[in-house]
Amino acid sequence: MTTWPESQGASTSLETVDMTINIGPQHPATHGVFRMVLTVDGELVKDCEPYIGYLHRGLEKLTENADYRQAMGWWDRTDYLAGMCCEGAYVMAVEKLAGIEVPERAEYIRVIMMELSRINSHFMFLGAFGADVGSFGTSFTYGWRERERIYDLFEEVAGDRMFPTYFKVGGVTMDLPENFEARCRDILSSVRQGLEDFDGLLTGNEVFVERCRDLNPVTTEQAIAWGFTGPMLRATGLGWDIRKAEPYSIYERLNFDIPTGKQGDVFDRYWVRLSEMYQSARIIEQCLDEIPSGRVLNPDLPKTLRIDEGELYLPTEGTKGEYGVYLMAQGGTNAYRAKLRSPSFSNLSALRDLVVGNYVADAIIILGSLDIVLGEVDK
Repeated sequence: MTTWPESQGASTSLETVDMTINIGPQHPATHGVFRMVLTVDGELVKDCEPYIGYLHRGLEKLTENADYRQAMGWWDRTDYLAGMCCEGAYVMAVEKLAGIEVPERAEYIRVIMMELSRINSHFMFLGAFGADVGSFGTSFTYGWRERERIYDLFEEVAGDRMFPTYFKVGGVTMDLPENFEARCRDILSSVRQGLEDFDGLLTGNEVFVERCRDLNPVTTEQAIAWGFTGPMLRATGLGWDIRKAEPYSIYERLNFDIPTGKQGDVFDRYWVRLSEMYQSARIIEQCLDEIPSGRVLNPDLPKTLRIDEGELYLPTEGTKGEYGVYLMAQGGTNAYRAKLRSPSFSNLSALRDLVVGNYVADAIIILGSLDIVLGEVDK
């Protein structure tokens, strides 16, 4: 209650009320078709109600109503910034359920493509997050410059940039072009230069550090309770990475480190993703050094793929965290049940707990630090 001073006339009581701010679903700060309604007292967030579902694609039912090969095209439209990672998770689940072997050369190609996708996705995060914090267009310019080089390479390899559908049950659709190794190494050199640019623009920027350091710290226990995985979990100090904890493909043959943060704050979430990109480049270089010759597709695949009864859950280390594929087969050419464990959905579920008690401007940064992709959230 507010009371006017008596010197201004008769005593009058005014009731103060909280204000509701609607952000989205069409807003650059929401990083996609996402809406959050903030209840604020001045600049302080007292409540947050997120709304999702604007980008629902029906992934799971579409997968169940297409045969195992046809369904491939839907999966790289979930985390559309890293389509190759999504494709890899789905085809590996089908192959494991059907007992299909993959040629060794194809495994190396897959890892190269998945790690390039990880770098591509993280560059998008760096560009968008830098803009959220206040670098305006500079961070986007740096990020887009490197992403275009990677997309050009994807287009040459697979014929498409964002939705390549390059992975295939039993391998990949076609071998690499002759100039691939030279082009890939050149891109990795450019990637490292791009990361140095971001280091100078953001990591070493006093304003950026002041806004992000100590903002919204999360403990490992809280992260686990909220279902955080990937960079959000590793930022708290826990070095959990499925590529090492439960290796798939050829990751157990490769040497790489798991970057971790210290207190799980917004700055640590940024720093972990930046550091992961150096490790992805390291993984790709090892694959280029060791990739064998040979086939890229299993020659003994049946013309019609049928899978008898069985079910499995295959977790992979996606760009946002644990990207897991559940499949159930009950005979026939279609999956009886398909489900995606979406890391972005799990991370976004904690948004209310993360932003309440912070300022409105910081709520935008906190949302950006989650690195959500709505195609994966809504599925």
